[in-house]
Amino acid sequence: MDPRKLHKEYGLDLRLEYQGCAFCGGSPTTTDHVPSKAFLSKPYPDNFPQVPACKECNQSFSMDEQYVTCLLDCVICGSSESPNLSDTTQKTFRRSPALAERIERCRFKNEKGDVVWAAEMDRVENVITKLARGHVLFDLSYHELETPSTISCMPLMAMSDGQLTSFENAGVGQLTSCPGEIGSRAFLRAFGEPGYAKDEGPWVTVQPGRYRYAIENGWVQIVIAEYLACFVEW
Repeated sequence: MDPRKLHKEYGLDLRLEYQGCAFCGGSPTTTDHVPSKAFLSKPYPDNFPQVPACKECNQSFSMDEQYVTCLLDCVICGSSESPNLSDTTQKTFRRSPALAERIERCRFKNEKGDVVWAAEMDRVENVITKLARGHVLFDLSYHELETPSTISCMPLMAMSDGQLTSFENAGVGQLTSCPGEIGSRAFLRAFGEPGYAKDEGPWVTVQPGRYRYAIENGWVQIVIAEYLACFVEW
């Protein structure tokens, strides 16, 4: 697809379309939402962020994203059989009982009797990295295609007070940090340009209670469903 057509149809920063797919750098033929719709609830936010993507990448993450969203729902609700699961998760499990069984098999109790979930971390990390790369391109106007030096995630409730304070104050006091390339969305947001309102604190809230992120050159922090805290660094 002609990059100018992508720009016209989706309102993307024209510089980004010419740079290629957000996830592999290849020729973009479509767009992908950042974050994926799977992590949000309807009605979706206005001005939903999108980045250029090739068809292969756009499709390749679908199964892992489905796994992660269903897993998080099960963890938050306590079981794959909980009546409190979202309608989306319940529909997914009806279509794919094998996925529900697969997720339930990773649920067990440790020696203390606490419920523990042994997630397929390669799939979780694949999705977190994908989300982070999308935010880097959308907010900072450059690609980050290298393998991250750090990918980590843990429940917010499992953090110590010190860890939580440090995480929530992402980037605060980092005087050497830069809000991105002049003209990038992060730069415009940081300086209150009309149409790019600056969020309170370091976080950009895509949908309250569902998804927020913080970003600087070299790292991205994400919170999904106000439960899972994620950190990616290059």
